[in-house]
Amino acid sequence: MSNDTDFEAAAPMDEKSYGPFGRLYHGLTRIDFVGRRKVWFSVSMAVIILGLASLGFRGFNLGIEFKGGSSWEVLAPNTSVATMTSAVEKVGLTNPVVEKLGPDTYQVTADINNLSATRQLTLTDNVVAAMARVAHTTDDQVSTSSVGPTWGGQITDKALTALIVFFIAVVAYISIRFEPKMAIAAFIAMVHDLLVTVGVYSLFGFQITPDTVIAILTILGYSLYDTVVVFDRVRDNTQNILKGGTLTYSEMVNLSMNQTLARSINTSLVAILPVLSVLLIGADLLGATTLQNYGLALFVGLMSGAYSSIFIASPLLAWMKEREPRYRDLRDRVLSRPDRLILTASSAALLGAQTRAVGAGPTRSPRTSGTIQARARKQKRR
Repeated sequence: MSNDTDFEAAAPMDEKSYGPFGRLYHGLTRIDFVGRRKVWFSVSMAVIILGLASLGFRGFNLGIEFKGGSSWEVLAPNTSVATMTSAVEKVGLTNPVVEKLGPDTYQVTADINNLSATRQLTLTDNVVAAMARVAHTTDDQVSTSSVGPTWGGQITDKALTALIVFFIAVVAYISIRFEPKMAIAAFIAMVHDLLVTVGVYSLFGFQITPDTVIAILTILGYSLYDTVVVFDRVRDNTQNILKGGTLTYSEMVNLSMNQTLARSINTSLVAILPVLSVLLIGADLLGATTLQNYGLALFVGLMSGAYSSIFIASPLLAWMKEREPRYRDLRDRVLSRPDRLILTASSAALLGAQTRAVGAGPTRSPRTSGTIQARARKQKRR
């Protein structure tokens, strides 16, 4: 006769014996993602509305690659934006945009395409000489680039085409990969990240370059990846734990979110920390200004993607699914049971851990609240 396998030996320790990081690692956190969805949605709506309002009034700060024009850059350690602006205006440059890139690099941009070819050449030489004098260097240390309006329009069209093709491919993938409501929630979360990113760029006047477009496509792919990870756990729990009739769909989503929260945070940190290194060390400290636009878009988008995969996609899915008659009826049955356990997000996570440990559903005790019990295995004679 085999020995009994005590359930307590297989079950996880009581969550009180864990510290904050231990509860996070074991999926025993107390965050009610679905119940607080109005808070998460309100935060996102506020950021998106501010961004769209800024977009309507200020528009984008487009680089010369999109709008056309000329750009000059020089390394000038002992000057300022005001000094550089005054110097180039004195030689005849109209409405220049002067920005400080990194600790000591200054960039001057202006649209001079409406001038004659001779006047453009003369003005370019004068601007180069003025910037070199301010930087106390020679003319050959000032880099110059020029983009015509036709080429800028072509770049804009290609960027929009790339974005549209990306969205079409993503819609096709998530439509095959997920059920309709999961696909809708994943797509809305991705659009959320796009709106937040472009809104932040318009609100703070960050310059948009082709590097920015590439970074946006990258972060949208990352956002979809993190959402797929979370939805895979939701789908697994739907096929297993939800069939026991102990949890509503919203409680099951909370369980799934708490189970994958540590992975989502770790994945986000692994992606964000190198980007911060690019911005703080590469662009600001070492002066690699070409990395700034790409790194900035990645940082904003990754932060938004991490937020949307946790606080937008899954709560939105739960809200849509509980409008279905079967899950609405399940919710009514679960809430109407007199012997129903009072399950918080933490006790729901403990329920999932115990269910995985014994490979069977829990039994309910009418006298306990938030305490999970399970059947012991039967002895077998040989």
